[in-house]
Amino acid sequence: MRSLLVIRVQPTIAASSDAIPLTPERLLGANGYHVQVAGSEAEAVKLARVAEASILHLSLADVEYWVNCLGKGKSDSPLLWWCAPDTASSSAESCEVETSFDGILTPSMTGPEIHWTLHFAARRYMERKQWEQERKQLQSRLEDRKWIDMAKAILSDLKQISEAEAYDLLRKKAMDERKRMVDVATAIVKAHQLLQS
Repeated sequence: MRSLLVIRVQPTIAASSDAIPLTPERLLGANGYHVQVAGSEAEAVKLARVAEASILHLSLADVEYWVNCLGKGKSDSPLLWWCAPDTASSSAESCEVETSFDGILTPSMTGPEIHWTLHFAARRYMERKQWEQERKQLQSRLEDRKWIDMAKAILSDLKQISEAEAYDLLRKKAMDERKRMVDVATAIVKAHQLLQS
């Protein structure tokens, strides 16, 4: 991972007037990473498409908005938070966020610590994406199961047969019509609901 995007909407304020603030782009650039900075939504969406990871140099209160912006642009890369005095102090009120970060970077990190944080963030991101996909598949199966169970109950009641026989009837009907069983079940339930109303 070498190409990174930093999203920051406000300029970093130095602790004292003569001190140069340590920003993520300065720290990462000094450790050999190619860093681009975005301060607007359009810029962030455009640059996120080519970045291998996005680093949010924002307060936690602003994070959700920017994550949604990145999602609109179909950005699909690890997401890290820059936890520094300026972002941490402005985040005290909103320490609970819905966003799932893949890692956190701090100004005190050394080169190897940054490398390993980005490495583990990439792995965490892949695992998170896999879990999201598995969760969607399970939800879809549960939804299918609900339709099939409702159709079995309707067939059992109407035909005065057991649920096992109703299941076999559903399966045979799906095979005969070359349809998925859930599609046949959905049609039965909807037709029954229409006739009942």
